[in-house]
Amino acid sequence: MPPVTDLVVFALALAAAGVVSGLLAGIFGIGGGAILVPVFYQVFGYLDVPEAVRMHLSVGTSIAIIVPTSLRSFTAHRKRGAVDMDLLKGWIVALPLGAILASVIAAMISSVGLRLIFVVISLGVAARMLFDQPHWRLGKDLPPNPWKWIAGVIIGTLSGLMGIGGGVLNNTFMTMYGRPIHQAVATSSGVGVLISIPGIFGYIWAGWGDPGLPPLSTGFINWIAVALIIPIALVVTPYGVKMAHAMSKRHLEMGFGIFLLFVGARFLYSIYA
Repeated sequence: MPPVTDLVVFALALAAAGVVSGLLAGIFGIGGGAILVPVFYQVFGYLDVPEAVRMHLSVGTSIAIIVPTSLRSFTAHRKRGAVDMDLLKGWIVALPLGAILASVIAAMISSVGLRLIFVVISLGVAARMLFDQPHWRLGKDLPPNPWKWIAGVIIGTLSGLMGIGGGVLNNTFMTMYGRPIHQAVATSSGVGVLISIPGIFGYIWAGWGDPGLPPLSTGFINWIAVALIIPIALVVTPYGVKMAHAMSKRHLEMGFGIFLLFVGARFLYSIYA
């Protein structure tokens, strides 16, 4: 066990991550998992959590934190009338189904496999945001069912495997079909709610009884990290919402792309370092 002073330093690092994740939840309609997963991975490694379960624990703990931050972000965005409620109603089964599939896959996949998924999706979406062109569109409006429903399952599955709330993928999906970035961001907050709630139970099941888990963990969720970060994230999320509605479409896309590029590069380094 590290010295108490070192634990205090890492507790402060987690608190800082809570501030950043809360702002991101408001600005981009995400649950903050894209920043929390890398932070958790480093902290759990310092606390000697075995490599075999470290990434799984990071993803599961992130999913648990996404529930309240997404709810807070969704409530704030909905008050502004920016959420596409019809899309969310159409995905009320698809997204949770994807989250459940993700937990099943997570129970079988290796730590390196989870990190590679994180890297590929992060870098792909970052490229899309940074080099976006007006002609890069799949259509003028969202596709009809069953394609839209299938997209919901895919978004739920990949987001569950990354430990994120779905905003990363839903923002891309909606904007590729001509929806405004502000509407995509607002709707993504609701996507995070539908993914994270079933995701909690899935990651508890996937890691139940694993001998490598640290104290106060239930399955692949560590409640110490959850209890420390959630209050901070909830306080700062509304400020992120205000920032989102004050920023231009291109500024949102550029900021989002740079952020994802950094996160993807960080995990790529962790695999080959």
